[in-house]
Amino acid sequence: MGDKTGFVPLKSLKQGSPDPAAILADIRRIYFKTTRRTIEHDIAHAIELLKSLPSEEEREKATVYMAGLAQMRREWARQTPT
Repeated sequence: MGDKTGFVPLKSLKQGSPDPAAILADIRRIYFKTTRRTIEHDIAHAIELLKSLPSEEEREKATVYMAGLAQMRREWARQTPT
């Protein structure tokens, strides 16, 4: 994937039966590639991916990335001039 923007396409949500490992990998990729500019879109995308996971056990595995995204959003929101 040569995309340097950190964007993960939404098509990953529409490919039939979800593969939990691929979904977790996408959430991880979003976490590591998010920027101040993309954080709102990235969190929304990660939430949609999270909702597509088939079990609570799989969703728990994504907790660290989701918490990290939320923390980044909070920190970047504080740094935004008003």
